[in-house]
Amino acid sequence: MTQNTQKKMSAAGLLIAVGIVYGDIGTSPLYVMKSIVAGNGGIGNVNRDFIVGSISLVLWTVTLLTTLQTVIIALKATNHGEGGIFALYALIRKRAKWLVLPALIGGAAILADGTLTPAVTVTTAIEGLKGMEFGKGNIPVNTQSMVITITIIILLFLFLIQRMGTSIIGKAFGPIMFVWFTFLGIVGFMNMAGDWSILQAINPYYAIKLLFSPYNKAGLFILGSIFLATTGAEALYSDVGHVGKSNIIGSWPYVFVCLSLNYFGQGVWILQNPNYHTTGDFNPFFEIIPSNIRLAAIVLATIAAVIASQALITGSFTLVAEASGLKFLPRMNILYPSTEKGQIYIPSVNKMLCAATIALVLFFRTSAHMEAAYGLSITISMLMTTIMLYEWLRMRGKGVQRLIWDWAFLIFFGFLDVMFMISSLSKFTHGGYVSLVIAGFILAIMYVWYYGNKIRDKRESRNAYVRLDEYTSMLTNLSHDEDYPTYATNLVYMAKVKYNKFIKREILYSILDKRPKRAKAYWFVTVNVTNEPFTAEYAVNTYGTKNVINVQLYLGFKKQTSVNVYIRQIVHDLIADGTIEPQPQEYTTTPGRDVGDFSFVIVNDVISPQTQLTGWEKWMVEARVWLQNLSSNPASWFGLEYADTVVERVPLILGQPHPSYIKRIAPKDFSNMKKNND
Repeated sequence: MTQNTQKKMSAAGLLIAVGIVYGDIGTSPLYVMKSIVAGNGGIGNVNRDFIVGSISLVLWTVTLLTTLQTVIIALKATNHGEGGIFALYALIRKRAKWLVLPALIGGAAILADGTLTPAVTVTTAIEGLKGMEFGKGNIPVNTQSMVITITIIILLFLFLIQRMGTSIIGKAFGPIMFVWFTFLGIVGFMNMAGDWSILQAINPYYAIKLLFSPYNKAGLFILGSIFLATTGAEALYSDVGHVGKSNIIGSWPYVFVCLSLNYFGQGVWILQNPNYHTTGDFNPFFEIIPSNIRLAAIVLATIAAVIASQALITGSFTLVAEASGLKFLPRMNILYPSTEKGQIYIPSVNKMLCAATIALVLFFRTSAHMEAAYGLSITISMLMTTIMLYEWLRMRGKGVQRLIWDWAFLIFFGFLDVMFMISSLSKFTHGGYVSLVIAGFILAIMYVWYYGNKIRDKRESRNAYVRLDEYTSMLTNLSHDEDYPTYATNLVYMAKVKYNKFIKREILYSILDKRPKRAKAYWFVTVNVTNEPFTAEYAVNTYGTKNVINVQLYLGFKKQTSVNVYIRQIVHDLIADGTIEPQPQEYTTTPGRDVGDFSFVIVNDVISPQTQLTGWEKWMVEARVWLQNLSSNPASWFGLEYADTVVERVPLILGQPHPSYIKRIAPKDFSNMKKNND
């Protein structure tokens, strides 16, 4: 089965989906009801109408945003089986240039969530240990500082094992999460059985009634806490390529039922314990669990939180790799720690996520404070996804009836997203600004890189490019000129060739003028990123020669850029069909080897003082070059870490530079000076 083949529903596929897709939304019961009750002033300030209405809001929020918008509608908008905001953008970007903005904003918001989810889920799970009694004594976790210490140790361990890959432990995610959801459903049902009238919450009337009820002290802003129940819905869409649409559709009903039962159970417990008092942090999730199994439940909750965090970390790696492929972010060093298909590891991203997550734990200290920051960035990403889904719906066909349905989708879900976003903004001063700062920082990097590239391409002087086909005879002559030593058998330049013939003058300057480089074959390789996720194709143009080859690589935005591997296959192919001459090696450890050595050259831009850009455009290009130099080793961008690679720095001249002339004058006469000295 290929990567873009639709995966069929199977028992194994359903189990994998439960383990990979639902970690984030599956840990929501840990903090949703806790946040709702705390937002209304605590358990002493809620009544039956409030609890029934709150659970009704939770159920219908998950039904509309997760089931209807994501599972039923969004899962149809896949790009050759791949989902997620960047895959969706690649699918629709030809419709309008402005669509890059919701893609950038939404992607930045999702990446910001990748720092918050591990912090809030693990902290909430560990807080369940505080003040808990078992046996004859208290468990030795009685201060928040101890909770923070344990949380940080778990998070550090989680980030440290990323470099080794998670394929082995990943196989256990499905069974563990299945046990977790089953546990949620059972303990919820056991408590719900004490008051079946809680099922009134299924009626949306109680949800709407609560929004305008005097018992609801937060008013419409209660939606900020309600929205926490559906965080993680974006994972259903972004992970569709890993597990298949049918497996998500098949597993979601079970997950939804288990989540609903747990919310019902928490609601009944709150109604039956109106005078509950505690000296510690109140969390109805842990209160509905029998005391004799609470420790085991906390361990299970912690494991579920770690799995949810792992899913977010892996998702962040994938998202960054896709963004890099779409030229939203600089290329980064991507490693493949296991043989598991699609599993990647980006060291720089892992370090930043680790530092940011631990910093958030130390900054907020309690899960209650983290919940204030949590969710705001996701409301933004969901709104951006709604806008892009509308464009996808419009792309599917025309007609008045379809137009009406498309607009109905945009208005209805756009209204919901805006309402949740506005309600979440109430958390801004209570910590919500943190998620916006993180998202804004990521967005700034994306914006600078994307538009910096656009400005550079737009402002490059026409004189910066020459026709490659006009220099083929000169390159051929140099290749056969024995007066120059052989630089390499295959000299490969990672250089963009526009319209199959135009190349930057500096590339040919490097070969011909800057100490001529003699090679048997000159290769000019352009990497083109396609809208499809797993494209792996190439085209060549030799301009009627045997030693000047323009290679156009077409790689999907999810495909590994392993130029060192691809170019060797291409050489074999071209030798086999007679396009180029064989390259037999006299000295080799491989008998019959017909491919020579390779030397790769990467040309990096450095802003030239002659650049005529001013103001904003100049700043953008300079920032883009700074990011390029900061991101990683250029050789790793193209998969050339272990190849013979040279990085040459050349001046980047943008705009039309004004010619500078210097006037020649006669030499100064110093004869009078000598007489005066005498």
